[in-house]
Amino acid sequence: MSVKCSAYPTPDPQRHSSLTYRSGTTCLRPCQSPSFSFSTPLDNREQSFEPSSQLPPMRLRVRGPSGQSTVTLDDSATVQDLRGQIAEKTGLPSFDVKYGYPDLKPLDLDRFQPNQLLSDTGINLNGEQLIVAQRDSGASSSETLAQPSGSTSQQQPPLQPRPQPSSTMSQQPEKTADDPPEIASPEHGGTFVLRVMPDDNSCLFRAVGAAVMGNMDTMVELRSIVAGAIQSNPTEYTAAILGKKPDEYCQWIQNEDSWGGAIELKIISEYFNIEICSIDVQTLHVFQFNEGAPTRCIVVYSGIHYDVLALCPSDPPYTHANLFAPNDTKIFDAADPVVLKKAKEMCRVLQNKHYYTDTAGFLVRCNTCGGTFTGEKGATKHAAETGHYDFGEAA
Repeated sequence: MSVKCSAYPTPDPQRHSSLTYRSGTTCLRPCQSPSFSFSTPLDNREQSFEPSSQLPPMRLRVRGPSGQSTVTLDDSATVQDLRGQIAEKTGLPSFDVKYGYPDLKPLDLDRFQPNQLLSDTGINLNGEQLIVAQRDSGASSSETLAQPSGSTSQQQPPLQPRPQPSSTMSQQPEKTADDPPEIASPEHGGTFVLRVMPDDNSCLFRAVGAAVMGNMDTMVELRSIVAGAIQSNPTEYTAAILGKKPDEYCQWIQNEDSWGGAIELKIISEYFNIEICSIDVQTLHVFQFNEGAPTRCIVVYSGIHYDVLALCPSDPPYTHANLFAPNDTKIFDAADPVVLKKAKEMCRVLQNKHYYTDTAGFLVRCNTCGGTFTGEKGATKHAAETGHYDFGEAA
């Protein structure tokens, strides 16, 4: 399955030689990027280098009493489809749902018509974690949850109670490659998890904002901070560094469809006086911005996307995060070596799951003229020569 993927650059030593980070294999994103589509094995999130009129699939995580699973629904999915997926993943015939971590609130699916499109409910569940619990027998029942989505006009017989399994092992939801890793940290009394950011060309700003501002919806403020720093430091942020005139770059970076990279990480780290570590999943290199600051946050870079590392409270043996906890930790003491060790351990697991995209080596095809090129460099060169910006993964 092909999906569109948004591009965000890691630092490039040749282009950004004046920036503070550790060396490593990186890839460079041009200021005007062609549009690519290719597959990523860990998840099927819809991402885009450029805005697309096609609605992306909805991807969310379902956490039940026995574990968690990942659910992907297309834009035609109904309330009944979601109910059926929850029932299948958790094994619960009736349930209550909460969402909006860490400020959990009830998700009352019963107030919607079964055939109502999820997109018409007014609730955006994309990227959410649904916390599912067994419904008390005395509460109103969601007995139609496993009906096919097409059955809307006739009354359906209630769902027969499922037999109780003889072992709790049979209650475990099916594990898939989509499930992000959880790294136990007894030293901190919790579990390190990957907080996955939406794919909307602002994932870098969302990931960093979730840490330094406690809110991933602070993209506009962070973009403004970047633009202000560039304007106030014309000798440091020249056209040679930015790849375009500073005024043009400032206007461009404040566009919601523009991605961030090394320049933005450097500016934000200095503005908040925090060290930002960016770990490249493909190479496991750690790029450290504003090294020496007393605290740090850690973002994980897959080659096309940024997420943020978080420490979530949990109970021994600390192998599963407690999603009912009121908050998690995304800012750490820079002197604590265990945090970076756990972050690398998580990225190693992600690497083994191939949670990265080799943007330098994948083969792409121009959907305009049919030409094939190697990596983003070849596609970018072709785009500059021809004005073709629509690329797809070559078969």
